[in-house]
Amino acid sequence: MAVQSSPLHVYLLAGVKTTTCAFNACKEKLETQLRSEGVDPVIRVLFPYGDCSRSVIRQVLEVRSDLSNRMKAGRIGGRNVWEQLKDSMKDEEGRFLLIGHSGGGAAAYQAAKMLEENGMIRDFRVVQVGSPRTPIHPRLQDKVSYFHSIDRDGKQNDPITRIGTWGGWIRKGRSVPRWSRFKYAPGYVEGIPVIGGHADYFRNSEPFVDTEAVCNLDKTIGRVGAWLKGWL
Repeated sequence: MAVQSSPLHVYLLAGVKTTTCAFNACKEKLETQLRSEGVDPVIRVLFPYGDCSRSVIRQVLEVRSDLSNRMKAGRIGGRNVWEQLKDSMKDEEGRFLLIGHSGGGAAAYQAAKMLEENGMIRDFRVVQVGSPRTPIHPRLQDKVSYFHSIDRDGKQNDPITRIGTWGGWIRKGRSVPRWSRFKYAPGYVEGIPVIGGHADYFRNSEPFVDTEAVCNLDKTIGRVGAWLKGWL
């Protein structure tokens, strides 16, 4: 398959207390998979809340600002990413993919929303991996996917993915309003049988390899790639 002339701009967004090398294997795997699909990726790693050298308490408080859709919310991580990207995106054409782990997923959505509202990007997708639940604007729900860890019984087992809410009141006609837990959910939500915990979605070596010799990284990037396939 011929590689497309217009590159795909990919941004990997880290969460709280992340080391600077945490995305190395993910970046390599993602680049290989995208090129196999005939896509020419330009991949960059961003730290919306700083790296592991910053205070974890300060970083957690900043993540909380990105979990709200209130007009006056601080959205610190999202704004940090927006500030880093807004100037360069004026000169970049093509498609944009933001993949965020943990709090980075909240920052990825908030940054994409601000960029879209300012007319800086039109063709984009956001992937949230092991992230807190951030309310997604209905206009953007089909552009956002969400992946979380599940146990052998298919139950959600990453505590970070229980933080936040997608809920909201809905009403049809003259019926009594009722609460929907998924009113502001991403357009696509899927559980992945990850070995380990919240920090292990992108692990690619023992003990993060299952009995069929599939590592967490392959599972995560494989499912992300499947969701993106129609868009790529």
